[in-house]
Amino acid sequence: MLRIVAIVLLVVLLLPYLITPLYAVVDPVSTSMLWRRLTGARVERQYVPIARISPSLSLAVIVAEDGRFCSHHGVDLAELREAFAEADDMDEMRGGSTITQQVAKNLFLWQGRSYVRKALEFPLALWIDLILPKRRVLEIYLNIAEWGPNGEFGAEAGARRAFGKSAQDLTRYEGALMAATLPNPTIRNARRPGPGLQRLAGLYVARTTKSPAAAGCLRRSH
Repeated sequence: MLRIVAIVLLVVLLLPYLITPLYAVVDPVSTSMLWRRLTGARVERQYVPIARISPSLSLAVIVAEDGRFCSHHGVDLAELREAFAEADDMDEMRGGSTITQQVAKNLFLWQGRSYVRKALEFPLALWIDLILPKRRVLEIYLNIAEWGPNGEFGAEAGARRAFGKSAQDLTRYEGALMAATLPNPTIRNARRPGPGLQRLAGLYVARTTKSPAAAGCLRRSH
């Protein structure tokens, strides 16, 4: 019996590593989207390639979520050390999670904060970065991120909810507003931003104009 349990556990742990190469050509859904569909909750998502997403949004998301996205290998050790140093425990930990780690979490793991999930997330993020090009990783993230309070997933659904337009037509400021909502899209509203959200979006706009490395990273396929 223990042997069967061990085999099942091993298969479960290895499955994400076997599935990841498929996501080079297959458009994935997140565990949150799957759970909502299983429970009958609303899910709105239209997968769009990154070429049909405004570069302003892509750059703003990198600036907001993972400034060293183009240079690290899935896990930003410097940012992680700072996040651990500033937190007394996992519940207080903020930041330190790269875009690639968020892709690993959203595709294969669960929400919430725990050392177990982080332990599973780190090697998955390294594997995803090894197997998939940066541009593809960002494309997947932009299409599985939650961007609204009522089951809106992905940049296209988020842009249409916030501004009534396609993600490819977002202005620089609109893209920055959407990026600023990502930590908590159920509370932060890009359609009716408060002063704090407006200031944050303005900061992201300024930073995107000074991020040539990120812009170059988005143009490369690897």
